[in-house]
Amino acid sequence: MRTDLTVNGQSRTIEADPRTTLLDALRHHLKLTGTKKGCDHGQCGACTVIVGGRRINSCLSLACMHDGDEILTIEGIGTPEALSALQEAFIRHDGFQCGFCTPGQICSATAMLEEIQAGWPSHVTPDVAGTPALTVEEVSERMSGNLCRCSAYPNIVDAIMEIAGRGRA
Repeated sequence: MRTDLTVNGQSRTIEADPRTTLLDALRHHLKLTGTKKGCDHGQCGACTVIVGGRRINSCLSLACMHDGDEILTIEGIGTPEALSALQEAFIRHDGFQCGFCTPGQICSATAMLEEIQAGWPSHVTPDVAGTPALTVEEVSERMSGNLCRCSAYPNIVDAIMEIAGRGRA
């Protein structure tokens, strides 16, 4: 099945079985290996990418469902030569240890900061009619779908809080 995608700002076309997940299309068809296959069940967040401005678990979504969609992966957020502010903060705060979950964490945090800026409440937002305050609890709740087996959570939250204070990811 032919599927046209815009990945990291570039038009890409893949020919794949209609059962091919977006994760496998990115990794195997487009050779974008920054997105990781962790649990393959949508429970760990290692495969998080941003589709149309929203974060999703790419292991739970079929590539053909995204025909015409804009997809942002870790490769589109920053490069080793030009890191995003969030990637730099992860380094400063040691927000990773083994690094396996880091691409998904950064994709998720990038979209999460946009959600807060847009005023979307979460489960822990005290007043859903008001603007969510950026608190450790709010960030922790919103990032709860991204697991880190090395337990770098406090450092991940610190990195996100630093960037959120600046107003840019």
